[in-house]
Amino acid sequence: MSATIAYLFPGQGSQFVGMGRDLFDRYTAVREDIFGKMDQICKKPLSTLCFDGPLEELTLTENLQPAVTAVSLACLYALQEAGAVPHMTAGHSLGEYASLAAAGVITPEDALRLVDMRGRLMQREAVAHPGGMAAVIGLPIERVEALVSEVRQGQVLAVANHNSAEQIVVTGEMDAVSRAVIGAQALGAKAVPLNVSGAWHCSLMEGAVGEFRDFMADIPFKKPSGTMYFNATGEVQSEPEAMKDIMARQLTSAVRWYPIVRAMLDNGVDTFVEVGPKRVLTGLMRKIAGRDEKIRTFSVQDLSSLESFLREL
Repeated sequence: MSATIAYLFPGQGSQFVGMGRDLFDRYTAVREDIFGKMDQICKKPLSTLCFDGPLEELTLTENLQPAVTAVSLACLYALQEAGAVPHMTAGHSLGEYASLAAAGVITPEDALRLVDMRGRLMQREAVAHPGGMAAVIGLPIERVEALVSEVRQGQVLAVANHNSAEQIVVTGEMDAVSRAVIGAQALGAKAVPLNVSGAWHCSLMEGAVGEFRDFMADIPFKKPSGTMYFNATGEVQSEPEAMKDIMARQLTSAVRWYPIVRAMLDNGVDTFVEVGPKRVLTGLMRKIAGRDEKIRTFSVQDLSSLESFLREL
């Protein structure tokens, strides 16, 4: 059957012990060119950490960013070997680097180089500038943005992720996040502090931006082979230098996931494939797409789910 396909790549929070193992065992290129390169670039045996844990060490930001990216790239390789090609791509925060590789903007090896540096810089900034995040469920983005302005009180507080129409994550200094949680609950929403190691996507990460931009300057970017949406703008971009600027700003900008997925739907995507560990983005699709929108969702995270997707196509 004919389908308009979008690949969606997950970010932090999708890691689990054992991820990517069967793809590592099946494909020589996955074993040598993805997991092998990751271990070389990161100068530690992250492959073993992916397969055997412990989860606590895998979940450290500097470890999970290359680890999750490597698994997503392994899944992408398996799809490419099977001849599957997307019309559009997007990645959620960290997942944007696998999306860049899927669109041919950067090589998989350079994606791993970038997320290794990104993870180390973000972990450094999280230690230097502690903060937290909380999910607010049941309020529209306009009301959450107003709440953030009302309770900020001179501290760092911002919207981190616009995940669905009424699932929004706030980020910033702990006291300010706590005030946002109390304020959201007073408005009748559900608000839950998240178990994260830093306040991502706000100005507490500002110290990493310049250094990451300088590192990225030596990584060649090409024009994408298809349509790619970017978190920081919620829009399509195809110029290499503009893409680099967006990726540097992504560290302190909100992830505009809901506008991205709505744009894909409006542009005819009817088949969404989450490429990477777990099914976080697949769950969000159920919240974003309307009941009358005829779409199909798939997860490709191992050999079994790959075969299921290919059978359906």
